[in-house]
Amino acid sequence: MSHETPHLDTEGAQPGSPANGGPGGGSPGGEGLAGKTRDARDSRAEHSGAPHPGAGQPADKAPGTESAHAPSPEAAHGHGPEAAHAQGPEAVHTHSPATGHDGPEAAHTHGETPEAAHGDAPEAADPDNPEAPNFDFADTTPYEDYVQADVLTHLQHPLSEDPGEMVFLVTTQVMELWFTVLVHEWETASRALRREDLPVAIAALKRSVRELEALNASWTPLAQLTPAQFNSYRSALGEGSGFQSAMYRRMEFLLGEKSASMLVPHRGSPRVHAELEKALAEPSLYDEVLRFLHRAGHPVPDAVLERDLRLKYQSSPEVEEIWARIYSGEESAPEQRLGEALTDVAELVWRWRNDHLVATRRAMGSKVGTGGSAGVAWLEKRATKNVFPELWSARSRV
Repeated sequence: MSHETPHLDTEGAQPGSPANGGPGGGSPGGEGLAGKTRDARDSRAEHSGAPHPGAGQPADKAPGTESAHAPSPEAAHGHGPEAAHAQGPEAVHTHSPATGHDGPEAAHTHGETPEAAHGDAPEAADPDNPEAPNFDFADTTPYEDYVQADVLTHLQHPLSEDPGEMVFLVTTQVMELWFTVLVHEWETASRALRREDLPVAIAALKRSVRELEALNASWTPLAQLTPAQFNSYRSALGEGSGFQSAMYRRMEFLLGEKSASMLVPHRGSPRVHAELEKALAEPSLYDEVLRFLHRAGHPVPDAVLERDLRLKYQSSPEVEEIWARIYSGEESAPEQRLGEALTDVAELVWRWRNDHLVATRRAMGSKVGTGGSAGVAWLEKRATKNVFPELWSARSRV
């Protein structure tokens, strides 16, 4: 279930740096989440292995009546990522006005109350009450048309009878959606830097910090998964592993963690493979940052600016010196604000890797991952590394 521990068939693989591993799948940025959920109907989930959620689901298995909103574990196959959370579907999917139903009403009901959005309002609007919301629609509701909730809540097809599998699967799917959002934000920041629009770039990075916090919180349902609980449905995951996630791979590429070998698992999916190949050859977010600093007059060396973009970024003493000078100056300087936004991102990526490591260690110890990976040993190695390395090392020189 590890996102970081690949076991690859390297036949036909493109030359590149060692495999880096990670979660995600689908296409990034410009597409809406609704479009991605439609694609998900025809695709198998590509995860499993260490406790990073994600199990392949047969595309031909009909969702049946076990809606993700099923009120009982039996109706939804009673899933929860672990017996430790043996909470069943209600814990994850139940919508109850009694709980307050967090979130702005407008986001769910276009102005109606939370009760109206989830079926607890009157069956029809009161004609004598002009303030009452409209509940009568000839077709699907505008909420459904926008959110595609029916699609999202029928993508769960557990492969075992264990009640803990449902939360494991849903947690993985939630992570995939957050990967998609993060790719969108970092591509937005990259485009803004190319056109010298630093405020837009920093705004996108700051949004991604909050989104990374939400992504990292997704580990909570799996954080105390025991070996026995994970073993109860682990065999259903087959060879699926988080490192096979295409969207996580795109996220890693944007962070500068390039590796051509990570395209190998996707040779059987031409569209996904083409998207990853394009992302591999394009500048990472950090590449765009360094190009921005160069255009702003900072002496970024040619060896960095003209490096092979298909390879993993390597730390540069000259770039470290640039960041040291920036951090020795005014804190309000645009470059320092950019550096701090990037550092916030890097810190939360590091925390993601460590949360992944701890969850994996608790659930399966040092066993080999379902995808044939080295499991905890590889995750431990990954957890010691930081993205945007000079932003960390430069602080020792200020």
